[in-house]
Amino acid sequence: MAQRAVWLVSHEPGTPLCGTVRFSRRFPTVEKRAKVFNGTSYVPIPEDGPFLKSLLFELRLLDEDKDFMESRDSCSRINKTSVYGLKVGGEELWPVVAFLKNGIVYACVPLVEQTLSPRPALISISAISQGFELLFGIQDFLYSSQRMDTELNTKLSQLPDLLLQACPFGTVLDANLQNSLDSINFASVTHPQKQPAWKAGTYKGKPQVSISITEKVKSMQYDKQDIADTWQVVGTVTCKCDLEGIMPNVTISLSLPTNGSPLQDILVHPCVTSLDSAILTSSSIDTMDDSAFSGPYKFPFTPPLESFNLCYYTSQVPVPPILGFYQIKEEEAQLKITVNLKLHESVKNNFEFCEAHIPFYNRGPITHVEYKVSFGQLEVFREKSLLIWIIGQKFPKSMEISLSGTITFGAKSHDKQPFDHICIAGTAYLKLHFRILDYTLTGCYADQHSVQVFASGKPKISTHRKLISSDYYIWNSKAPAPVTYGSLLL
Repeated sequence: MAQRAVWLVSHEPGTPLCGTVRFSRRFPTVEKRAKVFNGTSYVPIPEDGPFLKSLLFELRLLDEDKDFMESRDSCSRINKTSVYGLKVGGEELWPVVAFLKNGIVYACVPLVEQTLSPRPALISISAISQGFELLFGIQDFLYSSQRMDTELNTKLSQLPDLLLQACPFGTVLDANLQNSLDSINFASVTHPQKQPAWKAGTYKGKPQVSISITEKVKSMQYDKQDIADTWQVVGTVTCKCDLEGIMPNVTISLSLPTNGSPLQDILVHPCVTSLDSAILTSSSIDTMDDSAFSGPYKFPFTPPLESFNLCYYTSQVPVPPILGFYQIKEEEAQLKITVNLKLHESVKNNFEFCEAHIPFYNRGPITHVEYKVSFGQLEVFREKSLLIWIIGQKFPKSMEISLSGTITFGAKSHDKQPFDHICIAGTAYLKLHFRILDYTLTGCYADQHSVQVFASGKPKISTHRKLISSDYYIWNSKAPAPVTYGSLLL
C-alpha cells in the first residue's frame, strides 16, 4: 500500500491554464514497483504540465471545456467515486484519486499491486483508501485554522518535510500531519478535532464507565482412565463508556492474582489503539510455563457510543470448578443412578443458582422415582423424562454432595418423549447450570482505580464480574464409548 505521486493544484478560473501546481511529490522507489506489478499495462507518471491540463479537463475545470464531450461526459462515464482515469500522451493513467475543496484540487496516484488489464475492482486496491486518508490529512492540515494566504504558503512550504515523516517512500504512516509537525519542531498549529466517520454522535451527560468481565467455563468429564477430562474458560470483557468529547481516550488494565491463570488467545475490538506484543503472542497452542505473560493486560482505546466487547480471551485453569461422577446401571425397566459432585476448595461458594439437569432420552415417561439426596432438592418432570437437582446457592461445608435413586419408566411414545441420536444404550449425561457473581475462575479483575480516562469531568467507574457454566457435561462412566465435543455437533 503506497502512493506513486501526490499533487496540490490551485483552481484559478480566468487564467490561461485555469490552475497552478502548488505542490507535487513523486516517489521513485514506488514507481519502480509499479513497473514490476503493472507489467505491459504500466503508464508512467507525467510531468506537472500535462498532468495539470488532463486533470482539470477530467474534472471539467477548464474554461473552454464546458460543452458536452462524449469521451468524458457520456452516461457510461458517470463517476461517483472521485477516482479517475486521465488521458496523458495517448495513454490512460489510472487510478487517480482527486477532489476539489476550497479552491484546491487534491490528487494522488495509488500503487496497484497487479496488472491493470483487465482493470481490477476499486475495493480490491487498498492503496486507494490510503490515498484518500493522506489527501484528507493534508486538507485538514492546510485549513486547520482560518485561511490566510501567507499562512497557506507557509504550510505548503512545510509539506516536503512533513511528508518525509508522515509518508516516507510513499507509504502513509500517519495521515495526521500535525503529529509530524510537532515531531520536527515547527511552530505548533492548533486545529479542532475531527469527528470520526464511525462515531455518529457525541455523549452529553454525567460521565461514567462500566466494565463487565464474564467468564464461561466448559467441561467434559468422563471418569475414565482411557480418556482425559477436559475444561476451558472463555472470557469476555464488555464496556460502556459514557464520556463527553469527540475522541475521549480510556485505558483499562486487567489484572490477575498471584496464582491466577494467564489469559491466552486474546482478541480485541478495533477501537483498541495499541497492545503489548506479549498480549498478542500468548496462545493456548503453546505449552504453558512459568514464563507465560500474566499481566497486567493494558488496553488503551477510544470507545464507541454503544456498549461493546473490548476483548475476548481463553485460559487453561488447573482444575474445573465442580468435579463430578455420574453412573447408570440398568436393571429391567428400571435405572439406578449415582451422582457425586464436589466443589473445588478454591472456588467461591456463593452461587446465584446451581442446578444439575439429568435427562433420560429414548425412553418412556417417568412413572416412579425413589431417591436419596444429601443436599438440595429434586424435581421430577415425568413427561419430559427429566430430573432437576436444585442445589441452591451454597455447597455444604464438606463441599461434597450426592444423589442416588431408582427410576421406573413407562411405555415409550415416539411422539411425546425426548429423542437423541447420541444418548442410546448406556450413553447419558448430567449437565450443570450455575452462575457465580463477583467472581472469575481465572481471578481476572479490572481495578477501578487503575482505569485511566482522558476526557472532561471525573467519571463514575463501576466493575462487575461473573462466572457462568456453558456446556458443562458429566458423562455416565459406564457408557460404552466416550463422547467428545465433536460428537455433540453431529
